Amino acid sequence: MVARARDVELECERLESDHFWRVVNAFRSYRAHTLERINRAEKSFRSLPEAHRRLLPHFLKHLDDVRQCALHNAGVLQDVLGSCNHMFENKDYDFVDAAAESATLASNFDMDKLNSTLKQVVRDWTLEGAVEREACYRPIIDEISNHFPRDYCNPEDVHVLVPGAGLGRLAWELASLGYTCQGNEWSLYMLFVSHYILNRCPGMEQKTLYPWALQFSNNWRSADQIRPVLLPDIDPSCFPDGSNFSMTAGDFLEIYADEEDAWDCIATCFFIDTAHNIIDYIEAIWKILKPGGVWINMGPLLYHYENTPNEMSVEFSFEDVREIILKLGFHIEVQRDCVESRYTGNKRSMMKYVYDCVYFVAIKPGRLQTNADGTP
Repeated sequence: MVARARDVELECERLESDHFWRVVNAFRSYRAHTLERINRAEKSFRSLPEAHRRLLPHFLKHLDDVRQCALHNAGVLQDVLGSCNHMFENKDYDFVDAAAESATLASNFDMDKLNSTLKQVVRDWTLEGAVEREACYRPIIDEISNHFPRDYCNPEDVHVLVPGAGLGRLAWELASLGYTCQGNEWSLYMLFVSHYILNRCPGMEQKTLYPWALQFSNNWRSADQIRPVLLPDIDPSCFPDGSNFSMTAGDFLEIYADEEDAWDCIATCFFIDTAHNIIDYIEAIWKILKPGGVWINMGPLLYHYENTPNEMSVEFSFEDVREIILKLGFHIEVQRDCVESRYTGNKRSMMKYVYDCVYFVAIKPGRLQTNADGTP
């Protein structure tokens, strides 16, 4: 039995290592992958009849501009990769230098993940993302400020957890208000980029990205495809004295498995539908919340693993999810349906996805530990 347990442990370590290097390879492959896509667009244009090409004499110049934007993005991503050499356990992973090419191109699936992360940067760390943040993050921030008013309690004593923290903006905002806040994220794509922004980008608008360089469809104008964004829109290093902000890497269910009655507040934004089994998430949130603690949720139910081959997934309606929440013992104090929100949208695109999200505030019955004056 001991040998079998060790074999399982070694297999888990191997799978984690394989995943780690797949993500690294995606960052390495960005340059070659994007150039191949742009070269394919150029080849297709050159295959048109000459009379058709003459109708758009500027198109090849546009593709050259797209190519330069993609090369710029590749340089930024190599900087991101280089900044993460000692990110985990102070190990040096010997990442390739900025000029190196990966031996094997990453899969389209992995490159889609990386390109999605670039769009997440717009949502979390640019001025253009302020509209999305206002729709999704502001209700959560306001609820925490109302539930734990800084005029009546020491915010450092209020411990807030943000599972599925993505690139860390919501957790950063809460920590900047003085709350002790920890973000948790599983995706290495997100962890690499958030580490770079939070730790290597002091000051405002230090970096330029072209997040839509590979968006060849639904563009109103050619210039929209090569539109830059500046990041970050605030200085991530600016915190009030005594602020406590941290990020943990790993699966939410594993990282917090041994905790109980540990958190005053848990804030989930576009997170609970990432579960294989959403009941596991709800039970874990119940367990780690203190009695009297508050769970604030915003998001849809776009189940992450619904169509993923060989992955277990159960998909419940919100009616069912609400029933589960109540049966586990939560009291739902606030519920707002059909809260309109976009996610990593491009405001200059012809196509936009709009979610009708559910926002709710649930309380774990009991009493929070109070200070001498009776405040949390």
